[in-house]
Amino acid sequence: MPRKADNHILPDVLQPDLKLVFCGTAAGKRSAAERAYYAHPGNLFWRALFEAGLTPRQLAPAEFPQLPDYGIGLTDLAKRHSGNDNELPRDAFDVPALIAKIERHQPRLLAFTSKNAARAALGHAVSYGLQNETIGSTRLYVLPSPSGQARGHWDLKPWLALGKLYHAA
Repeated sequence: MPRKADNHILPDVLQPDLKLVFCGTAAGKRSAAERAYYAHPGNLFWRALFEAGLTPRQLAPAEFPQLPDYGIGLTDLAKRHSGNDNELPRDAFDVPALIAKIERHQPRLLAFTSKNAARAALGHAVSYGLQNETIGSTRLYVLPSPSGQARGHWDLKPWLALGKLYHAA
């Protein structure tokens, strides 16, 4: 049976000619409840976007549909599940669907918002920053998770470097 986009927890924010698409693992419980990406107050995503110069002001989670105005899109590996990564079913991540979306829309950069998302999509361990591989012509980048639960791994520097790469693209 074909899967329908209307049963996604959060809609993809994708279109041609985006400079940058962020890919997380799955919507957290708060994001699913509010129907907005990175909605938990402890999540640093929206602050990091602003501090990295990717948006002219700090957007609120409910403003996520405005991101294409800044050349930015959003998606997740698990579109039909929500919660912490360790709560998701083993088959929650749909890597072929992600690759198809990126090949179809061809953003200049795809940034994974955690090492876990990048590992799941790429099938191997990764380091933060620009990766050697691509999906089609799309360059890949790995960021520290902005989730409050990953605060021990938080580092704004890779986000700042992504902002420079974004503006150079």
